[in-house]
Amino acid sequence: MNKLRHKTFFTIFTILSLCLITILCIFTFQEYKRAYSEIERNLLRLNGEPRIKENNRDLDSDNALGYKKFMDATLYTVILNGSNIMTIVSHTPDGTINASIEKQATKIIAGNTTSTKHIKNIYFEKYAYIYSKGNFITIMDISEIRSLLISSFNISIFVFILLEIIFGLIALQLSKWIIGPVVTSFNKQKQFIADASHELKTPLSVIMASAETMEHTKNKKKFINTIKNEAERMSKLVKQLLDLARLDNDDIKKQYSICDLSKIIEKEILTLESVLYEKNIALKYQINKEIKFKCDADEMKQLITILMDNAIKHSDENGELIVKLSKNLDNITLKVKNKGKPIPKGEEEKIFERFYRLDKSRNRDSDSYGLGLAIAKSIVTNHGGTIKASSNNGLTTFTVIFNSKKNIK
Repeated sequence: MNKLRHKTFFTIFTILSLCLITILCIFTFQEYKRAYSEIERNLLRLNGEPRIKENNRDLDSDNALGYKKFMDATLYTVILNGSNIMTIVSHTPDGTINASIEKQATKIIAGNTTSTKHIKNIYFEKYAYIYSKGNFITIMDISEIRSLLISSFNISIFVFILLEIIFGLIALQLSKWIIGPVVTSFNKQKQFIADASHELKTPLSVIMASAETMEHTKNKKKFINTIKNEAERMSKLVKQLLDLARLDNDDIKKQYSICDLSKIIEKEILTLESVLYEKNIALKYQINKEIKFKCDADEMKQLITILMDNAIKHSDENGELIVKLSKNLDNITLKVKNKGKPIPKGEEEKIFERFYRLDKSRNRDSDSYGLGLAIAKSIVTNHGGTIKASSNNGLTTFTVIFNSKKNIK
């Protein structure tokens, strides 16, 4: 189970991290692209030519000398005569020329044999330029843009680390939430196996003990009867376990057909009349006629038998058992009531759990394994219905509701 939890955590964390990395990569790329475009635009604005006076006519009114100024970029134009530098023109607001510009221009001339545009490695280089061989070099100091770009990248890394921590916590909570039902189901399965093993162990122990005793006694009939009774108990338990497995198996294609539920319920009630008579329990039933329902007829018989058998076992001596079947619009309601020991508050849902017994002392003598109501609930659920139990004023009621229009499993 820990492996499943860890696998779920890493899967969620990886998905969230990949989404975050993708977003940050797109953002970083867009920022780099924006910086690249800004540098390229500023270089091309000059087109390599300082605007100088010609025939005493001011070609550009930006300043007295006629050189174009840029308030938002640090640009220089280096005028060339072949491979020699004639002059350097500053296009900065103050008109100053950085001492390193001439060295940079010399380096550019020495390193290039043809005209070229160089805007690369913005994160690492200080200058970008356009070189027209023998004519000019337009140089831009990109230190400020590079600083802003690196600052933006560092903020992205900080945000990434912060969000990774948050995503880790989210993934941890999500993994717990996702595998919660699996853990619950797994624990119930373990408990179910343990309970089933315990229930099978008891009759097996009795059978083995009886068989061993038979070897040393002449009165074998008593032990033969014991072995037979315990074998029957095991057979009943195994049958109930198989019923649960069949009802829980969604891969088994179930055959449902339109049945007269009224006739099915009434017939099963009459079948149990003799049992009620023996236990001196009065029977009352009110079955509305011709209630049709798409269902498995055998499972409906099993359902009413389980509910009535449970009511008989928990009825008071000289008690009363009431069965009602009715239909209101699309809802079909089956109610089984008995007078007897009430269900304790808070136990109404637990009684449908497997191997659950209200009275822990009612074990072997009652011939009950606590599987009947679990089977009943599975039958109802598979038919798209609901089942609940309640106790009020000394009367315990099991209510089953089916929707005749609802799709069933």
